[in-house]
Amino acid sequence: MQEITKIRSKNHPNVTLKAIPGHFVTPNSHINYFLDMTTLKTRLSEASTAAKELSRQIVASMVVDTIVCIDGCEIIGAFLAEELTRAGIYSRNAHQTIYIVTPEYSASGQMLFRDNYLPMIKDKNILLLLASATTGRTVTKAVQTLTYYGATISGVSAVFSAANSVMGIPINALFSTADIPDYKTYSSEECALCKDKKPIDAFANAFGYSTIHP
Repeated sequence: MQEITKIRSKNHPNVTLKAIPGHFVTPNSHINYFLDMTTLKTRLSEASTAAKELSRQIVASMVVDTIVCIDGCEIIGAFLAEELTRAGIYSRNAHQTIYIVTPEYSASGQMLFRDNYLPMIKDKNILLLLASATTGRTVTKAVQTLTYYGATISGVSAVFSAANSVMGIPINALFSTADIPDYKTYSSEECALCKDKKPIDAFANAFGYSTIHP
């Protein structure tokens, strides 16, 4: 793998993304860049800045009762709830405050919410927050699950998205493929990197990556 490249968002210059070129295998696809958001998700100042920039993309007419955080975005989610509250985004919750929750996953990978979390999901207006949306499968699975539990999807926000929308729902993102023009995602069957016999550098998921040593 090559060295980390820092990419500053054209539309949100206060937010920086770390991109590592290589051949990475994720649960849903093969990609030619691993986008390292570790400090964005864990460092106070960066998480706060990311949340502030994301809040500017959300229209004032949106209703947000709960932010459902995927990919370890709970810290960004908490700051985003604070920013939205400060901006006057309406919540129908009795205490006029926004819930921040994260789903559980079964052994088969199915997203689920326990009974004690259902009051924060059922009949609520949900803002879905992800670190990255590449193939759209995670967003699709989340929307389907939340709809099953009786939620309404108000919007989808992501730090990076390779898609403008999923299931007809626009994705607001701080970074897109316009910021990383040579970013590619492939299905495992159609991976151009595999066809070129480029060795796999690492397995990657929302937690990070693990290199493959020769």
